[in-house]
Amino acid sequence: MARPIILGVVGDSAAGKTTISKGLVEILGRENVTHIGTDDYHRYDRTERAELGITPLDPACNFIDIMSQHVRHLRDGEPILKPVYGHGNGTFGRPEYVVPKRFAVIEGLLGYHTQELCDAHDVRVFLAPPEQLRREWKIKRDTTKRGYSEEQVLAELDKREPDSAAYIRPQRRHADMIISFQPGEDSEKLDAELTLSEGLPHPDMSVLLEEGGKHGITLEKERSGAHRLFIPGDLDPERGAATEEAIWEKMQFAQQLRTDRLGEFTIGDEKHRSESLAIVQVLILYHLVTAKAAVAVGGDEASGRTDRKSSESNAGAPA
Repeated sequence: MARPIILGVVGDSAAGKTTISKGLVEILGRENVTHIGTDDYHRYDRTERAELGITPLDPACNFIDIMSQHVRHLRDGEPILKPVYGHGNGTFGRPEYVVPKRFAVIEGLLGYHTQELCDAHDVRVFLAPPEQLRREWKIKRDTTKRGYSEEQVLAELDKREPDSAAYIRPQRRHADMIISFQPGEDSEKLDAELTLSEGLPHPDMSVLLEEGGKHGITLEKERSGAHRLFIPGDLDPERGAATEEAIWEKMQFAQQLRTDRLGEFTIGDEKHRSESLAIVQVLILYHLVTAKAAVAVGGDEASGRTDRKSSESNAGAPA
């Protein structure tokens, strides 16, 4: 079996990593995906962190070296014995034996902290919602699912801010796609703003403009050479479907992945659909299946990346 394709989903706490990762796992098929959260590589449990005065965002609070080894093992098609951290009670459970599959989705706080980690990923996504929205998401999640009071969450956010600035946000410079979901004119639907770097060859974006440009999709080139893509959350469903179709047509070799579940997310027990999320997901899928095709043709060391040589020459300094 050709080696797995590694997708990284990195961002601050409550940036939406699990939401987007679980959606992609469902689309690709659970039988085809190894899904790992790098919070499992915390060095200290919740009580120990409080005693030491350290946050989980600090690299010193994580086994970065073991994380790197495990990502590389998965990339090489080798099983790992993964640690397990439980967010419900903040303690560690029994290690889990994990075997590699066709794809690996690895989400967490520090996935691009070192050059070794960066180079192990085929596709790098960084989630960067507006800070106020992220704080709202974190308060809601931690008070309903992790047993914290709102006052505790706010205090923890303030405590973590220096580490967010020092260790988390700088990793965005290593991303192929920086994704920012943000409130639009319709407060119930989130717009998506994407920064697409030159690290990966993105699909011809003129297709998106032809299909959706008259309805709010815009594309601008920045001085750095990256492109900024804007997708309104209130995009008409028919126009959104046409835009997705235009990208699917460039993935004729992956038609088996086609699904009507793109853009799905849940609030409580209710399912919802987002046109902007659906287009973001199909763009990520494009890069995953393109990388898979490159490996199938060129062997295990093949990559769709255009920046691997330069990134290797810049190795050494952490993000």
